[in-house]
Amino acid sequence: MPRESFITGLDIGSTNIRVAVGQVQGENQPIHIVGAAEHEAHGISKGAITSIEDAVSAISATLETVERMTGIPTEHAFVGIGGTHIASMESHGVVAVSRPNGEIREDDVERVVEAAQAVATPPNYEILHVIPRTFTVDNQHGIRDPVGMTGMRLEVEAQIIQGLSGHIKNTTKAVFRTGLSIDDLVLGSLAAAESALTKRQKELGVALVAIGGATTSVVVFEEGDVLHVKVLPIGAGHITNDIAIGLRTSIELAEQVKLQAAAAVPADVGKREEINLSDFEGGEQAMISRKHLAEIVEARLEEMFRMVDKELQAIDRSGLLPAGIVLTGGGAKLNGMVEVAKKIFRLPAAVGVPQGIVSAIDKINDPTFTTALGLVQWGAGLDQRSGIIGKITNFSSVTAVTSKVKQWFKNMLR
Repeated sequence: MPRESFITGLDIGSTNIRVAVGQVQGENQPIHIVGAAEHEAHGISKGAITSIEDAVSAISATLETVERMTGIPTEHAFVGIGGTHIASMESHGVVAVSRPNGEIREDDVERVVEAAQAVATPPNYEILHVIPRTFTVDNQHGIRDPVGMTGMRLEVEAQIIQGLSGHIKNTTKAVFRTGLSIDDLVLGSLAAAESALTKRQKELGVALVAIGGATTSVVVFEEGDVLHVKVLPIGAGHITNDIAIGLRTSIELAEQVKLQAAAAVPADVGKREEINLSDFEGGEQAMISRKHLAEIVEARLEEMFRMVDKELQAIDRSGLLPAGIVLTGGGAKLNGMVEVAKKIFRLPAAVGVPQGIVSAIDKINDPTFTTALGLVQWGAGLDQRSGIIGKITNFSSVTAVTSKVKQWFKNMLR
Protein backbone atom coordinates (compact mmCIF):
# COMPACT_ATOMS: atom_id res chain seq x y z
CA MET A 1 0.00 0.00 0.00
CA PRO A 2 1.53 3.40 -0.95
CA ARG A 3 2.74 5.50 1.95
CA GLU A 4 1.06 8.56 0.43
CA SER A 5 -2.36 7.08 1.22
CA PHE A 6 -1.72 7.41 4.96
CA ILE A 7 -2.41 10.64 6.87
CA THR A 8 -0.70 11.40 10.18
CA GLY A 9 -1.97 13.76 12.86
CA LEU A 10 0.43 14.96 15.57
CA ASP A 11 -1.10 16.57 18.67
CA ILE A 12 1.55 18.33 20.78
CA GLY A 13 -0.05 18.86 24.17
CA SER A 14 1.28 20.26 27.45
CA THR A 15 1.11 16.94 29.30
CA ASN A 16 0.96 14.33 26.52
CA ILE A 17 1.91 14.03 22.87
CA ARG A 18 -0.43 11.94 20.75
CA VAL A 19 -0.16 10.76 17.18
CA ALA A 20 -2.68 8.98 14.96
CA VAL A 21 -2.21 7.44 11.51
CA GLY A 22 -5.25 6.97 9.30
CA GLN A 23 -6.16 5.88 5.81
CA VAL A 24 -8.96 7.28 3.67
CA GLN A 25 -11.03 4.36 2.42
CA GLY A 26 -13.10 6.31 -0.09
CA GLU A 27 -15.37 9.31 -0.46
CA ASN A 28 -18.06 9.51 2.26
CA GLN A 29 -16.42 6.53 4.00
CA PRO A 30 -15.14 6.64 7.59
CA ILE A 31 -11.39 6.97 8.00
CA HIS A 32 -9.62 3.79 9.04
CA ILE A 33 -7.18 4.45 11.89
CA VAL A 34 -4.27 1.99 11.64
CA GLY A 35 -2.05 3.34 14.39
CA ALA A 36 -2.17 5.55 17.49
CA ALA A 37 0.29 6.29 20.26
CA GLU A 38 0.81 8.65 23.17
CA HIS A 39 3.81 9.66 25.23
CA GLU A 40 4.36 11.95 28.17
CA ALA A 41 5.28 15.46 27.01
CA HIS A 42 8.50 17.14 28.06
CA GLY A 43 9.76 20.62 27.29
CA ILE A 44 6.23 21.99 26.71
CA SER A 45 4.31 24.35 28.99
CA LYS A 46 0.80 25.69 28.31
CA GLY A 47 1.07 24.64 24.67
CA ALA A 48 4.39 26.43 24.08
CA ILE A 49 7.83 24.86 23.63
CA THR A 50 10.09 25.60 26.60
CA SER A 51 12.92 23.18 25.71
CA ILE A 52 13.40 22.16 22.09
CA GLU A 53 15.70 19.23 23.00
CA ASP A 54 13.18 17.72 25.44
CA ALA A 55 10.28 18.30 23.06
CA VAL A 56 12.15 16.63 20.17
CA SER A 57 12.87 13.58 22.36
CA ALA A 58 9.22 13.27 23.41
CA ILE A 59 7.89 13.69 19.86
CA SER A 60 10.45 11.19 18.51
CA ALA A 61 9.48 8.60 21.15
CA THR A 62 5.81 8.95 20.18
CA LEU A 63 6.58 8.59 16.47
CA GLU A 64 8.74 5.51 17.09
CA THR A 65 5.86 3.84 18.96
CA VAL A 66 3.36 4.44 16.16
CA GLU A 67 5.87 3.34 13.51
CA ARG A 68 6.30 0.01 15.30
CA MET A 69 2.52 -0.35 15.37
CA THR A 70 1.93 0.45 11.67
CA GLY A 71 5.16 -0.94 10.21
CA ILE A 72 5.67 2.13 8.02
CA PRO A 73 7.91 5.16 8.59
CA THR A 74 6.18 8.43 9.45
CA GLU A 75 7.54 11.08 7.08
CA HIS A 76 5.00 13.92 7.21
CA ALA A 77 2.11 14.99 9.41
CA PHE A 78 -0.59 17.53 10.11
CA VAL A 79 0.57 19.20 13.32
CA GLY A 80 -1.70 20.73 15.95
CA ILE A 81 -0.65 23.96 17.60
CA GLY A 82 -2.12 25.65 20.66
CA GLY A 83 -1.20 27.85 23.59
CA THR A 84 -2.47 30.96 25.30
CA HIS A 85 -0.79 33.14 22.66
CA ILE A 86 -3.46 32.20 20.10
CA ALA A 87 -5.74 35.12 19.22
CA SER A 88 -8.64 35.57 16.81
CA MET A 89 -10.22 38.60 15.18
CA GLU A 90 -12.80 39.39 12.51
CA SER A 91 -11.73 40.88 9.19
CA HIS A 92 -13.35 42.23 6.04
CA GLY A 93 -12.01 42.08 2.48
CA VAL A 94 -13.25 43.82 -0.69
CA VAL A 95 -12.12 43.44 -4.33
CA ALA A 96 -13.48 44.24 -7.78
CA VAL A 97 -14.32 41.21 -9.94
CA SER A 98 -11.58 40.93 -12.55
CA ARG A 99 -13.47 39.59 -15.60
CA PRO A 100 -15.38 41.97 -17.93
CA ASN A 101 -18.44 39.68 -17.90
CA GLY A 102 -18.50 39.80 -14.08
CA GLU A 103 -18.19 36.05 -13.54
CA ILE A 104 -16.48 35.25 -10.24
CA ARG A 105 -13.71 32.67 -10.48
CA GLU A 106 -11.35 31.01 -8.00
CA ASP A 107 -8.69 33.70 -8.40
CA ASP A 108 -11.21 36.39 -7.38
CA VAL A 109 -11.99 34.42 -4.21
CA GLU A 110 -8.28 34.07 -3.57
CA ARG A 111 -7.76 37.83 -3.96
CA VAL A 112 -10.61 38.78 -1.63
CA VAL A 113 -9.35 36.33 1.03
CA GLU A 114 -5.88 37.86 0.66
CA ALA A 115 -7.47 41.31 1.09
CA ALA A 116 -9.09 40.13 4.34
CA GLN A 117 -5.73 38.74 5.41
CA ALA A 118 -4.03 42.13 4.94
CA VAL A 119 -5.04 43.31 8.40
CA ALA A 120 -2.77 45.03 10.86
CA THR A 121 -1.54 42.06 12.90
CA PRO A 122 0.09 42.78 16.27
CA PRO A 123 3.92 42.84 16.33
CA ASN A 124 5.59 39.40 16.29
CA TYR A 125 2.35 37.65 15.34
CA GLU A 126 1.74 35.43 12.31
CA ILE A 127 -1.56 34.46 10.72
CA LEU A 128 -2.32 30.75 11.14
CA HIS A 129 -5.75 30.56 9.51
CA VAL A 130 -7.95 32.82 7.43
CA ILE A 131 -11.42 31.27 7.63
CA PRO A 132 -13.97 32.82 5.24
CA ARG A 133 -17.42 32.93 6.84
CA THR A 134 -19.73 34.56 4.29
CA PHE A 135 -19.31 36.36 0.98
CA THR A 136 -21.21 39.33 -0.43
CA VAL A 137 -21.69 39.88 -4.16
CA ASP A 138 -23.02 43.36 -5.07
CA ASN A 139 -24.83 43.72 -1.71
CA GLN A 140 -26.27 40.19 -1.86
CA HIS A 141 -25.30 38.88 1.56
CA GLY A 142 -24.94 35.41 3.07
CA ILE A 143 -23.28 33.67 0.10
CA ARG A 144 -21.25 30.58 1.03
CA ASP A 145 -19.47 29.92 -2.29
CA PRO A 146 -19.47 32.77 -4.84
CA VAL A 147 -17.60 30.89 -7.61
CA GLY A 148 -19.64 30.99 -10.85
CA MET A 149 -21.85 33.87 -9.71
CA THR A 150 -21.94 37.22 -11.51
CA GLY A 151 -21.21 40.61 -10.00
CA MET A 152 -18.86 43.57 -9.93
CA ARG A 153 -17.90 43.74 -6.25
CA LEU A 154 -16.90 40.78 -4.06
CA GLU A 155 -16.63 41.02 -0.28
CA VAL A 156 -15.81 38.50 2.44
CA GLU A 157 -16.25 38.34 6.21
CA ALA A 158 -13.43 36.23 7.62
CA GLN A 159 -12.11 35.03 10.95
CA ILE A 160 -8.37 35.54 11.35
CA ILE A 161 -6.57 33.20 13.76
CA GLN A 162 -3.01 34.15 14.63
CA GLY A 163 -0.23 33.18 17.01
CA LEU A 164 3.10 34.50 18.23
CA SER A 165 5.82 34.04 15.59
CA GLY A 166 8.33 32.76 18.14
CA HIS A 167 6.00 30.02 19.44
CA ILE A 168 5.09 28.95 15.89
CA LYS A 169 8.74 28.79 14.80
CA ASN A 170 9.75 26.85 17.93
CA THR A 171 7.00 24.29 17.30
CA THR A 172 7.96 23.85 13.64
CA LYS A 173 11.65 23.62 14.56
CA ALA A 174 10.97 20.89 17.15
CA VAL A 175 8.93 18.89 14.61
CA PHE A 176 11.45 19.32 11.78
CA ARG A 177 14.28 18.12 14.03
CA THR A 178 12.53 14.77 14.41
CA GLY A 179 12.83 14.35 10.63
CA LEU A 180 9.12 14.95 10.08
CA SER A 181 7.77 17.23 7.34
CA ILE A 182 4.77 19.42 8.17
CA ASP A 183 1.77 19.12 5.83
CA ASP A 184 -0.07 21.90 7.64
CA LEU A 185 -0.08 23.68 10.99
CA VAL A 186 -3.60 23.54 12.42
CA LEU A 187 -5.05 25.10 15.55
CA GLY A 188 -5.60 22.10 17.84
CA SER A 189 -9.10 23.08 18.94
CA LEU A 190 -10.24 23.44 15.31
CA ALA A 191 -8.91 19.95 14.61
CA ALA A 192 -10.72 18.60 17.68
CA ALA A 193 -13.94 20.14 16.33
CA GLU A 194 -13.47 18.17 13.09
CA SER A 195 -13.57 14.98 15.11
CA ALA A 196 -15.93 15.71 18.02
CA LEU A 197 -18.66 17.85 16.42
CA THR A 198 -21.28 17.02 13.81
CA LYS A 199 -22.24 19.29 10.95
CA ARG A 200 -25.69 19.66 12.52
CA GLN A 201 -24.21 20.90 15.80
CA LYS A 202 -22.08 23.49 13.98
CA GLU A 203 -25.12 24.73 12.09
CA LEU A 204 -27.31 25.07 15.20
CA GLY A 205 -24.67 26.74 17.34
CA VAL A 206 -22.26 24.94 19.65
CA ALA A 207 -19.21 25.60 21.82
CA LEU A 208 -16.41 23.03 21.91
CA VAL A 209 -14.49 23.19 25.19
CA ALA A 210 -11.25 21.18 24.93
CA ILE A 211 -9.80 20.72 28.42
CA GLY A 212 -6.11 19.93 28.32
CA GLY A 213 -3.56 19.54 31.07
CA ALA A 214 -2.55 23.23 31.24
CA THR A 215 -4.95 25.05 28.91
CA THR A 216 -8.63 25.04 27.95
CA SER A 217 -9.48 25.86 24.34
CA VAL A 218 -12.85 27.25 23.29
CA VAL A 219 -14.24 27.27 19.75
CA VAL A 220 -17.74 28.57 19.07
CA PHE A 221 -19.60 27.64 15.87
CA GLU A 222 -22.82 29.08 14.48
CA GLU A 223 -24.43 28.43 11.06
CA GLY A 224 -21.42 26.24 10.27
CA ASP A 225 -18.94 29.09 10.74
CA VAL A 226 -16.28 29.72 13.37
CA LEU A 227 -17.58 32.55 15.53
CA HIS A 228 -14.93 32.78 18.24
CA VAL A 229 -11.66 31.15 19.31
CA LYS A 230 -9.90 31.45 22.66
CA VAL A 231 -7.26 29.53 24.64
CA LEU A 232 -7.49 29.98 28.42
CA PRO A 233 -4.49 29.44 30.77
CA ILE A 234 -6.24 26.90 32.99
CA GLY A 235 -6.61 23.15 32.62
CA ALA A 236 -7.07 19.80 34.32
CA GLY A 237 -3.63 20.10 35.91
CA HIS A 238 -4.98 22.91 38.09
CA ILE A 239 -7.56 20.51 39.53
CA THR A 240 -4.71 18.11 40.40
CA ASN A 241 -2.81 20.95 42.09
CA ASP A 242 -5.87 21.88 44.16
CA ILE A 243 -6.31 18.25 45.28
CA ALA A 244 -2.63 18.03 46.25
CA ILE A 245 -2.93 21.21 48.36
CA GLY A 246 -6.31 20.32 49.86
CA LEU A 247 -5.30 16.77 50.82
CA ARG A 248 -1.65 17.64 51.55
CA THR A 249 -0.37 14.92 49.24
CA SER A 250 2.10 14.70 46.37
CA ILE A 251 1.13 15.75 42.83
CA GLU A 252 1.54 12.14 41.63
CA LEU A 253 -0.86 10.81 44.27
CA ALA A 254 -3.31 13.68 43.68
CA GLU A 255 -3.42 12.78 39.97
CA GLN A 256 -4.27 9.15 40.79
CA VAL A 257 -6.98 10.23 43.23
CA LYS A 258 -8.45 12.61 40.63
CA LEU A 259 -8.58 9.97 37.90
CA GLN A 260 -9.80 7.05 39.99
CA ALA A 261 -11.91 8.44 42.83
CA ALA A 262 -12.81 12.11 42.31
CA ALA A 263 -16.30 13.37 41.49
CA ALA A 264 -17.38 16.91 40.65
CA VAL A 265 -20.82 16.98 42.35
CA PRO A 266 -20.65 16.91 46.18
CA ALA A 267 -24.42 16.35 46.44
CA ASP A 268 -24.01 12.94 44.80
CA VAL A 269 -21.50 11.81 47.44
CA GLY A 270 -22.47 10.49 50.84
CA LYS A 271 -21.27 12.45 53.88
CA ARG A 272 -19.58 9.41 55.38
CA GLU A 273 -17.93 8.07 52.22
CA GLU A 274 -14.17 7.92 52.62
CA ILE A 275 -11.12 7.05 50.54
CA ASN A 276 -8.04 5.29 51.90
CA LEU A 277 -4.95 6.87 50.31
CA SER A 278 -2.99 3.65 50.92
CA ASP A 279 -5.09 2.03 48.16
CA PHE A 280 -3.18 4.16 45.63
CA GLU A 281 0.38 3.60 44.48
CA GLY A 282 2.76 5.51 46.77
CA GLY A 283 -0.10 6.58 49.04
CA GLU A 284 0.29 6.94 52.79
CA GLN A 285 -2.08 5.50 55.40
CA ALA A 286 -4.77 8.18 55.62
CA MET A 287 -8.54 8.43 55.23
CA ILE A 288 -10.06 11.38 53.36
CA SER A 289 -13.66 12.43 52.83
CA ARG A 290 -14.96 11.90 49.29
CA LYS A 291 -17.34 14.83 49.81
CA HIS A 292 -14.44 17.15 50.68
CA LEU A 293 -12.62 15.93 47.56
CA ALA A 294 -15.70 16.63 45.41
CA GLU A 295 -15.97 20.15 46.85
CA ILE A 296 -12.35 20.87 45.86
CA VAL A 297 -12.95 19.62 42.31
CA GLU A 298 -16.27 21.45 41.94
CA ALA A 299 -14.80 24.80 43.03
CA ARG A 300 -12.05 24.69 40.38
CA LEU A 301 -14.40 23.42 37.66
CA GLU A 302 -16.88 26.20 38.31
CA GLU A 303 -14.09 28.77 38.04
CA MET A 304 -12.92 27.22 34.75
CA PHE A 305 -16.42 27.15 33.26
CA ARG A 306 -17.16 30.72 34.36
CA MET A 307 -14.05 31.83 32.44
CA VAL A 308 -15.42 30.03 29.37
CA ASP A 309 -18.85 31.61 29.90
CA LYS A 310 -17.22 35.06 29.94
CA GLU A 311 -15.98 34.33 26.43
CA LEU A 312 -19.54 33.42 25.41
CA GLN A 313 -20.82 36.63 27.01
CA ALA A 314 -18.27 38.62 24.97
CA ILE A 315 -19.91 37.41 21.75
CA ASP A 316 -23.49 37.50 23.13
CA ARG A 317 -23.92 33.72 23.08
CA SER A 318 -24.06 32.94 26.80
CA GLY A 319 -27.00 30.55 27.29
CA LEU A 320 -27.94 30.92 23.60
CA LEU A 321 -26.32 27.95 21.82
CA PRO A 322 -28.99 25.37 20.88
CA ALA A 323 -26.50 22.50 20.49
CA GLY A 324 -24.98 23.42 23.86
CA ILE A 325 -21.50 22.65 25.13
CA VAL A 326 -19.35 19.72 24.00
CA LEU A 327 -16.53 18.86 26.42
CA THR A 328 -13.49 17.04 25.09
CA GLY A 329 -9.80 16.52 25.83
CA GLY A 330 -8.20 14.56 28.65
CA GLY A 331 -9.79 16.72 31.33
CA ALA A 332 -13.34 15.99 30.14
CA LYS A 333 -13.43 12.48 31.62
CA LEU A 334 -13.88 13.60 35.21
CA ASN A 335 -16.98 12.11 36.85
CA GLY A 336 -19.77 14.69 37.20
CA MET A 337 -18.21 17.29 34.89
CA VAL A 338 -21.23 17.35 32.54
CA GLU A 339 -23.58 18.19 35.44
CA VAL A 340 -21.38 21.13 36.50
CA ALA A 341 -21.23 22.36 32.89
CA LYS A 342 -25.04 22.28 32.58
CA LYS A 343 -25.38 24.29 35.78
CA ILE A 344 -22.85 27.01 34.89
CA PHE A 345 -23.63 27.39 31.17
CA ARG A 346 -27.42 26.87 31.46
CA LEU A 347 -27.17 24.81 28.28
CA PRO A 348 -27.16 21.16 27.21
CA ALA A 349 -23.74 19.58 27.75
CA ALA A 350 -22.09 16.32 26.73
CA VAL A 351 -18.66 14.72 26.42
CA GLY A 352 -17.42 14.68 22.81
CA VAL A 353 -15.67 11.58 21.49
CA PRO A 354 -14.14 11.00 18.02
CA GLN A 355 -16.65 10.39 15.23
CA GLY A 356 -16.37 9.33 11.61
CA ILE A 357 -13.60 6.79 12.14
CA VAL A 358 -13.26 3.02 12.31
CA SER A 359 -10.43 1.19 14.05
CA ALA A 360 -9.49 -1.93 15.93
CA ILE A 361 -7.61 0.26 18.44
CA ASP A 362 -9.90 0.64 21.44
CA LYS A 363 -8.01 3.43 23.19
CA ILE A 364 -8.76 6.02 20.50
CA ASN A 365 -12.50 6.04 21.32
CA ASP A 366 -11.68 8.55 24.00
CA PRO A 367 -11.85 12.37 24.40
CA THR A 368 -8.05 12.48 24.75
CA PHE A 369 -7.57 11.50 21.09
CA THR A 370 -10.05 13.95 19.51
CA THR A 371 -7.33 16.41 18.42
CA ALA A 372 -4.95 13.81 16.94
CA LEU A 373 -7.82 12.10 15.08
CA GLY A 374 -9.24 15.49 14.07
CA LEU A 375 -5.91 16.33 12.44
CA VAL A 376 -6.16 13.14 10.37
CA GLN A 377 -9.72 14.09 9.38
CA TRP A 378 -8.55 17.63 8.58
CA GLY A 379 -5.97 16.20 6.18
CA ALA A 380 -8.53 13.89 4.59
CA GLY A 381 -10.98 16.78 4.24
CA LEU A 382 -8.54 18.86 2.18
CA ASP A 383 -9.39 16.63 -0.76
CA GLN A 384 -13.06 17.52 -0.48
CA ARG A 385 -12.76 21.29 -0.09
CA SER A 386 -10.98 24.09 -1.87
CA GLY A 387 -7.66 25.16 -0.44
CA ILE A 388 -8.77 28.78 -0.78
CA ILE A 389 -12.20 28.54 0.82
CA GLY A 390 -10.67 26.08 3.25
CA LYS A 391 -7.98 26.99 5.72
CA ILE A 392 -4.90 29.00 4.77
CA THR A 393 -1.73 28.49 6.77
CA ASN A 394 1.27 30.79 6.62
CA PHE A 395 4.78 29.38 6.77
CA SER A 396 7.86 31.54 7.04
CA SER A 397 9.62 29.55 4.32
CA VAL A 398 9.03 30.76 0.75
CA THR A 399 9.47 27.18 -0.49
CA ALA A 400 6.74 25.95 1.85
CA VAL A 401 4.37 28.66 0.65
CA THR A 402 5.06 27.77 -3.00
CA SER A 403 4.44 24.07 -2.40
CA LYS A 404 1.24 24.90 -0.51
CA VAL A 405 -0.07 26.97 -3.42
CA LYS A 406 0.71 24.09 -5.81
CA GLN A 407 -1.25 21.76 -3.53
CA TRP A 408 -4.25 24.12 -3.54
CA PHE A 409 -4.44 23.96 -7.32
CA LYS A 410 -4.00 20.16 -7.29
CA ASN A 411 -6.97 19.94 -4.87
CA MET A 412 -9.06 22.18 -7.15
CA LEU A 413 -8.38 20.02 -10.17
CA ARG A 414 -9.36 16.76 -8.47
